[in-house]
Amino acid sequence: MHNLAYTKPSLKADEYHIWYTKPQLGRNLDLYQRYKQLLTAQEIEKQQRYIFEKDRHDALVTRAFIRNVLSQYIPKAPEDWRFTKGEYGKPEIIDPSLPLRFNISHTKDLIVCAITLVNDIGCDVEYIERKSDILAIANRYFSKLETRELFRLPEAEQRSRFFDYWTLKESYIKAWGQGLAIPLSDFSFHIGESNSAKKNTNINLSFSSQREDDPKRWKSWIFYPNQQHRISVSIRSVATQIKHDDYKVRFFETTPLVKYQEHSEIILE
Repeated sequence: MHNLAYTKPSLKADEYHIWYTKPQLGRNLDLYQRYKQLLTAQEIEKQQRYIFEKDRHDALVTRAFIRNVLSQYIPKAPEDWRFTKGEYGKPEIIDPSLPLRFNISHTKDLIVCAITLVNDIGCDVEYIERKSDILAIANRYFSKLETRELFRLPEAEQRSRFFDYWTLKESYIKAWGQGLAIPLSDFSFHIGESNSAKKNTNINLSFSSQREDDPKRWKSWIFYPNQQHRISVSIRSVATQIKHDDYKVRFFETTPLVKYQEHSEIILE
């Protein structure tokens, strides 16, 4: 059943939308079967390769989620979408009637899709309470500028800032669709102070001499939906420079095929 207050969103040129779902909400046998019917035989085969049931479940929800999201913008049934992959594996829509650009990311208890028109978009969501040696990872993969700024922080603040950097860097390489073919040390994010506890838009980008790119074509955002998750989005204009306030963001929560609701921010309870 759809939310009665919900109308399908229109996507404007100066907007991007963040859709999110909690995969655990899809733990219903009837819903599981409905999601399965949306996938192609090839997608089912890939989903069934996961060893653990939870991973198979999350992969199924992720596939159903993106199909259902795209059908909010183009009058096409979720099961009718077909995808191809770029050289480095980034999924793209085959023959869209609207120039939709999207990117999807998932982590523990959360799946996120960022969607816009024409321009390249990348998003990353991470569960920040996972155990990892963040300083060793930063020292190996981050730029010298980012590592220096991270190590200067008090120890109590380092984990949070590490995931700021990590999700931003993932969103950048995912927007390009080239994955780790782009060395993470070839570009640096500069994170300024934010006047909001829920997001940071005071973010700039610079490049090493080895990386040919134009920082004026990029805009990035960090979102803090709760204490456990971090989300970053990056957009690259394919035609013109991006001004600081060029983009507006809208948030949509969904349980695919069941309910949809727009929020003023990402609400995770």
